[in-house]
Order: sequence, then structure tokens, then C-alpha cells
Amino acid sequence: MKIVFVVLLFVSEFLFSQNNVPEDFKKIPEILDNTDLLYPFIVPDKKYEYWSVFRNNPDPDKALIYESQMPKYMTINDPAPEKGFFQKCLGEDCFSYLIACEKSQSRYFSTEKQLRDFIGTVDNLPEAILIANTYGYQVDTTNPLSSAYTIEDRHVVMYLSKPKGNTGTKESFLVKVNRKTGKLESKSKGIYQK
Repeated sequence: MKIVFVVLLFVSEFLFSQNNVPEDFKKIPEILDNTDLLYPFIVPDKKYEYWSVFRNNPDPDKALIYESQMPKYMTINDPAPEKGFFQKCLGEDCFSYLIACEKSQSRYFSTEKQLRDFIGTVDNLPEAILIANTYGYQVDTTNPLSSAYTIEDRHVVMYLSKPKGNTGTKESFLVKVNRKTGKLESKSKGIYQK
């Protein structure tokens, strides 16, 4: 019986140690769990005259999420896209899209891949989180297994969350974003909330 107890103690200690965040990781600031607050940190690879992020809302004051320095007398006559990135529902306020002005021509970025292409190289933590968001990963500041990061020379490494359907179950992932290419790799670290 003592041997079984010792084995169980050893196995449980081993399993719980696997679900700890390494000491060299820092906590992701709570403000970065809101996707809308990540856009001002984007440093596009290309030079654009201006760029803005919108949500699909017919009221222009409610549609604008973020605007870089836009010229005073610039109007966009193109219709808004019918779909965008981070699609949450159907109807108003259900997705976002980005408009950039390049050589006096407006260009839409309305898919997750186009948003990743717009970001290009990863210059900072908010850009890495935004790229991870395009793959369904989220910051959940209620648990270190879903809100920790470290920045290395070649990667931004983060512990992030991915909900499993509408069940309330959340899974932790170790996510690595290549700073040069934006390519993402991930590895499950297990369920942390049921």
C-alpha cells in the first residue's frame, strides 16, 4: 500500500509540474486580452499612407476601431466587404476588416490571412497575440496557463487558451510565433478549465 501511495504521489507531482509556466515567462498584461486594443501596436511591413480598422456597423462612429494618421480630405467610395476577420456572428458588429491606402489606392484586408500578411514581421507582443487570435487562440488572464509570454530572438512564445466549442472548457497551448515569418506553431498543454 505504501508503494502505491508513493507511486501516486510521484505521478501526481509529475503531472502537476507539467502544467506550470516556466519562471522566465512574464504575465501578459490584462489590457491585451481585448483584440480591439491590439491594433494600435501594429507596425506594418509596407509603407501605407494611412490605414484603419473597422467593424461592420452602418454607423461610422461605431464602425471605427482604430485609425492611423489619415489625411484630412480622404474619402473611401468602395463598399465595405461582406465578410471579415474574427467573424463572430451574422449581422452588424460581427466581424472586422482593415482598409489601407497605398499609392492613393484603397486596399481591403478582410481575412485572417490578409491580416497576418498586413502585419508581416512580428515587432512586438500585441502583434504576436493578434496573429495567434487569427488561429483561434486567446489570452485568458484568469489563468497563467493562458496568459504568459517570453520574447526570444526568433520567436514570441506564449501560453494561450483555446475554447472547446460552447462547453466552457478551455485548453492551454504553448504557442510559438516566428518573428520574421509570422508562422505559428502550437502544442497542447492540456485542459485547465471545464
